[in-house]
Amino acid sequence: MKMKMITALFVLSLGTTASFAQTGASDGSRFGHGEDSIRCLKNISIYTEYVKTNNFKDAYTPWMSVFTEAPKAQVSTYTNGAKILRALIAGEKDAAKQKQYFNELMKVHDQRIQYLDDLNKLVKRDATKGSIIGMKAHDYFTMGGQDMNEAYNMFKEAIELEKENSDYFVLQEFMDAAARKMKSDESYKEQFIQDYLFASGVADGALKAATKENDKKLLKVAKDNIDAFFINSGVATCDNLQAIYAPKVEQNKTNLDYLKQVISVMQMLNCTEQEAYFAASEAAHAIEPTAETAVGCGYMYYKKGDMDKCIDYFDQAINLEQDQLKKADYAYKTAAILFSKKQLSKAKQYALKAVSLDGNNGKPYILIANMYASSPNWSDEAALNKCTYFAVIDKLQKAKSVDPSVAEEANKLISTYAAHTPKDADLFFLSLKKGDSVTIGGWIGETTTIR
Repeated sequence: MKMKMITALFVLSLGTTASFAQTGASDGSRFGHGEDSIRCLKNISIYTEYVKTNNFKDAYTPWMSVFTEAPKAQVSTYTNGAKILRALIAGEKDAAKQKQYFNELMKVHDQRIQYLDDLNKLVKRDATKGSIIGMKAHDYFTMGGQDMNEAYNMFKEAIELEKENSDYFVLQEFMDAAARKMKSDESYKEQFIQDYLFASGVADGALKAATKENDKKLLKVAKDNIDAFFINSGVATCDNLQAIYAPKVEQNKTNLDYLKQVISVMQMLNCTEQEAYFAASEAAHAIEPTAETAVGCGYMYYKKGDMDKCIDYFDQAINLEQDQLKKADYAYKTAAILFSKKQLSKAKQYALKAVSLDGNNGKPYILIANMYASSPNWSDEAALNKCTYFAVIDKLQKAKSVDPSVAEEANKLISTYAAHTPKDADLFFLSLKKGDSVTIGGWIGETTTIR
């Protein structure tokens, strides 16, 4: 062990002789000079060897000497120092001593930020202030910090600085800290929702920017944990959102940014049946008509039973929306609303519009199939009416051919509706057989094949 230290000291001193001419360590130089530099190099060698063998107790004193006397000596003074202090905190049973180590761990991060520019000159890959604050927040949160406001503020500052470069654990621990704040303060619920949107949005951006598979895996886990903290918080219910936002919407009828925020959150959580959503949408639409506000107004008038105004607003949404997939979704939702009111011919028009806008979505085809099945009677001949189910199955087959995600639903419906198709004997008296074409009349107007 002793020989290893002497060798390490000799090698280290060869590479740092040029530094000795600097001013003494007390003014923040790298190693100092003369006896100070020799002592510093010796302590670096000693504590580094101890760290290699996980002997953190014996590493502490020589490390602390370097940390105190030569703060610019090495970046590893800080990375190893954090490792030493975490181990000592975890193994210490005396509360006062543990608190001392904890405070020193916090100081490690603070001092690294203080000398960050000089320390970055020693390495190829620069550290950032945000990443160090994030690590400090992590250590505070996991090693004994009790003030959730302190932890929360550090995590938030780190994420705001790093954005999509934020470490995965910083993102999920920020949400954990926010959830704990919310549990101790009921008035924090609205801000907690904003915290979720903030953390979730950054995590999504980080996931998109990630190039390494392991980073993607860790960020995916972080995103799932962020979602879990939000869902398990109890805040993510439509009743809660109604209670939180209803009075605020009334107070912010001319605050477009706030109204948009309410609409976005309630849409994301599928809370589009709440009065707060309707009120926010109508107020926002009056200020600045958008596809989202039009949809909100459309749902409001649907709930009130005014179908003309409902469809008018959904038409506005389709026209205002620039994104083709969202346009398709609005058309599909319009078709579903019309179907629910038995306006089948008009519902089919909107479903086909959805298909024209997004040919890879099977849901409109399934909707059309269910429309056909809900109204199969177009002829005086019962067997011909049963042929409608061939057209139903055609649409279901088409749905799963363009969109594998709906295959399971389509197959179940095919199995159900196949039982309603006519028997060979029923068709015989109409001079029809398998392979023949038949045109389904009425509002359906489809030609299908008997099988």
